[in-house]
Amino acid sequence: MTPTEVFSISGMIAMPMWILMIFLPKWKVTKFLIDFKIIPLLLAVVYAIYIFQAIQIGGMMDFGSLASVMALFTEENAVLAGWVHYLAFDLVVGMWMLDQNKELKIHQVVMAPCLFATFMFGPIGFLLFMIIKTFKQKQS
Repeated sequence: MTPTEVFSISGMIAMPMWILMIFLPKWKVTKFLIDFKIIPLLLAVVYAIYIFQAIQIGGMMDFGSLASVMALFTEENAVLAGWVHYLAFDLVVGMWMLDQNKELKIHQVVMAPCLFATFMFGPIGFLLFMIIKTFKQKQS
């Protein structure tokens, strides 16, 4: 399978999970997938394969400077690994947010933009959730 195909498949694996988390967070299938972290674990396996391939091709990775990191993103397997890393970790953050919301009870209409922002912009969605969480806890 080519890196391009794996890139597409990884996105197709992550997207349905986000749809479930945003629109059907309380459905038993969604809860099962969140509780057991099925999709992030699957993406972690893909990540492990491609990060090891990138190391084999390009040697140990240097994260010591911006120039070094930019050089890493010239190797196709490293870029794919980086993308899958984003997909997996953003999903884990979204799942954590839903776990937190079991106690917080933030309305789904408010949670949906937090989850969508996490899906699209990672840390911005997390920041939005943390701001809402802080206000919600102060009200309690």
